[in-house]
Parts: sequence; C-alpha cells; structure tokens
Amino acid sequence: MTATDDSIPTTGGARSRLGLVLLACCVGQFMVVLDASIVNVALRPIQDSLDFSASTLQWVINAYTIVFAGFLLLGGRLADLFGRRRVFALGLALFTLASLVAGLAWSPSSLLIARGIQGLGGAVLAPATLTVLFTSFTDPGGKARAFGTWSAVAAAGGAIGALVGGVVTEWLSWRWIFLVNVPIGVALITLVLSVVPESRDERADRRIDVIGAMAVTAGLMAVVLGIVESQDKGWDSAVTIVSLVVGVLLVAFFLVNEAKFARQPLVPLSIFRNRSVSAANVVNFTTSAALVGVLFLFTLLMQFVYGFDALKTGLAYLPLSLAIVVTARGLAPQLITRLGPKPVLVTGSALSLVALIWLSFVSTDGGFVHDLLGPSILFGAGQGFVSATVTMAGTANVPYTQAGLVSGLLNASRQVGGALWLSVLAAVVAGHAGSLSAGASADGYQQAFLIATVFPLVGIIAGLAVPGVSPAELAAAKQSWGAKKPADSAQGEAAKS
Repeated sequence: MTATDDSIPTTGGARSRLGLVLLACCVGQFMVVLDASIVNVALRPIQDSLDFSASTLQWVINAYTIVFAGFLLLGGRLADLFGRRRVFALGLALFTLASLVAGLAWSPSSLLIARGIQGLGGAVLAPATLTVLFTSFTDPGGKARAFGTWSAVAAAGGAIGALVGGVVTEWLSWRWIFLVNVPIGVALITLVLSVVPESRDERADRRIDVIGAMAVTAGLMAVVLGIVESQDKGWDSAVTIVSLVVGVLLVAFFLVNEAKFARQPLVPLSIFRNRSVSAANVVNFTTSAALVGVLFLFTLLMQFVYGFDALKTGLAYLPLSLAIVVTARGLAPQLITRLGPKPVLVTGSALSLVALIWLSFVSTDGGFVHDLLGPSILFGAGQGFVSATVTMAGTANVPYTQAGLVSGLLNASRQVGGALWLSVLAAVVAGHAGSLSAGASADGYQQAFLIATVFPLVGIIAGLAVPGVSPAELAAAKQSWGAKKPADSAQGEAAKS
C-alpha cells in the first residue's frame, strides 16, 4: 500500500501533538452531535422570532437530520480519496459558515437552507474525525483510550445538548446556539491544519462513483424523510409511504450497482465480509435507537408530566451524561485492552437492557428521583461501554485505505437507527393519549420503554458475533497499555506498511 502520510514523529512533542489531534477530533464530533439536539429546546423562540408556521417548524430539525444522514457515506469516502486533513477542514468550514448564516437568519427559508448546509458540513466532518483517530493512534492501548474519549463525546453530546440549549436560549438568545459555533469553528480549523497529519491512498482512483453516490445519498435522504414525516402524518400517509419506497428502491439499486457495475465502488461490499464491521454496525444501530428513544421519552416525562422547564430538563440529563463519560472514557478502554471488545460490548448491552426493563415500570405521578434517576445512571453506564467498544470493533482489521468508509458506515448506522426509532416511539406514546402532551398515560411510556428492550437484546446477539481476541493479541494490548500512554502512538498505518 502506498499512501501519503505526514505522520506525527515518535520523538519530541509527539505526545502533546497527538493530544491536540484527539482534542480536535472530539471537539469536531461534539459540534456535530450537539447541533442535532441543541435546537430542540429553542424551537418556540425560533418560531416566535421568524414567524414559522406550525407545519414548517419541524424542518429546523429535519433539514439538518435528512441532509446529514444522506451524505455520510459519501463524506466518509471523500476523506480516504482526497486527504483526511483536507476533508476534515472542509467539513469544518462548511459547518462554520452555515452556523453563521443560521445565527443571522432573517426568514424561515434562510434558516432552513443554512440548516441543510450545516447537515452537509456535518456529514463531511463526522466521518473525518473518526478516520483521523483511526490513522493517528495505532497501539491498542492508545487507540482504545482515543476511541473511548471520542465515543463518550458522541454519546453524551445529545444529552448535553438539552442543557446547553436551555442555558443559551434562556440567558442569551436562540441565535447564539448557532453563532457560538463560529469562533470555535475558526479556531478548530486552525488547529486541524496545524496538528492533524495528512494521509490518503496515493494508488486509489480519485474518480467518484457518481451513480452510486447519487443513489445512496438520495436513498438515505428519502428513507429518513419518510421516517420523520411519519411522526406528523402517520405511517399510512402518502408522503411517508412514497418516501420510504423510493428510498428503499434507491438503496437497493445502489447495492446492485456497487456489486455489479461500479468500477470504483463508493462502498465495496466486501467490507461486510469483515464480521467485526458488520456486527458493530448492527450494535451501533441498536445503541443509537435506544439512546435517542430514552432521551426523547425522558424529555416528554420531565417537561410535559413533571413540569420541568428547559434548563431543569437539561440539568436532569447530567447523571446520564456523566455515567456515559465515566464508562466510555475511563472504564471501557481498560477493559477492552484486558478482555477484548466482545465481553465489554455484551455487558454494555445487558446493562442497557436491565435499565429499560426498570424504566418500563415508570409512573406519571412519581418524579425524577423516584422513577428516572437510578435507571438513567445504569442506562448511561451501559451506553458508555457500548459506544466506546463499538467504535473499536467497527474499525478492527480494516485496511488503512478504507478508514473513511467504515467511519461513514458507523455514523450512518447511528443516524438512521436514531431517526427510525424516534418516529416509532412518538407513535407509541401518542397512541395512548392522542398527543405527546401532559395527557400521555403511564401505559404509553411503559409500553414504549418495554418495546425498546428489543434493541439491547439484538445488541447482545450481534455483540456475541464480534470475533474474539487471541491471548497473544491481549498480551500485546496489555503490554502497550502499561508501557505507553495514549499519545505515545504516533505512527500511521501507512508508515507501518
């Protein structure tokens, strides 16, 4: 394999430079995840300020979600073909510019267009952050710590978004939930260009599989459109059905094109022969579905049933977020290097399963401490274990030249899983009350949590399919963990080959 690689040297300031690489990747991912959730608590002020109609207000969220999901696979592949640092910076630039326009929006259409461009920037940026980590950290201990930190940021960002959105909207203005990205984005672009090593496969054909890219992008966008439309119009509406059918047909055409006709496939289907990659994406899908569902139901309970305002709701997410960070950043990396990913992945899914069963006994006349605090901590711990481990498993034994591809796949499975289950949960809860309001019955929440247990169950089964780690590999991982700090690993895979 031949690749360009300005790898970080192993001497001198390697440790501090790799620490900055990790910082850049985590901040970039945090911006993307945060912007998908921070807007939720600001919808009412946005509607009042820009005169959004009730029917179009949801598109402040959907414009971002649909474009983001649609372009993830293409965004991931671009990093492999045209340079990971270059694509990282490009995604940041798009995201930052769109954030500026969104913060200065003067009409509903200007905000929606800006949100769509934010989604495009996020779809380029998110896979690049994981790809850069994959190619910068190579020893098992350092990679586990780096992936654990990145995963903690990705998993906790959704919950933290509610707190940040509530604080910013309450104390400043809804515009600052977008404008705050501008100085952070500019500083981060400078950091990326300074410390992130450039790498790409020089032998790869730079031509993009245009037909495949258009098919999968349009297909994923149509599928997510159908899912989000089902929340308001129902699963039997013409818009929902047509969007889903068109989306499925386009994705099916994409798979046929990749297998039979494309000379340079956007997604070589041989990647799914890697059992670890396939199993990890299934677990990722189920983990995201469970997490998004719990956040959604918690918000309904706290705001519509317990009467919490936006700020108090955000603060109530802190125990769950802290549990994710502690397990993903602290415990999971050490367990992975000692036991391998499979036991940690299965344990995390099992903890999530127990937490959801516990939540299925929730009552609407109880309270946060009585009904939500204990299971939210347990659920956060399980999600932290899974999110850190699934990233490690999903990139195991993957060629250096396909780092962006697997990163795009992991982000796409996370996004589609969350969007799909959110619409199902909305239907379940509303079906027991007629609306997602204070009238929602305990039965609706209990049934929704109980149905959600299917996801960690599937996660346990998929986790068992992840290949085990040999004693020799575990010994090497333990030695690397004890002898090296995370930043000591500075060589890229290209340099090794």
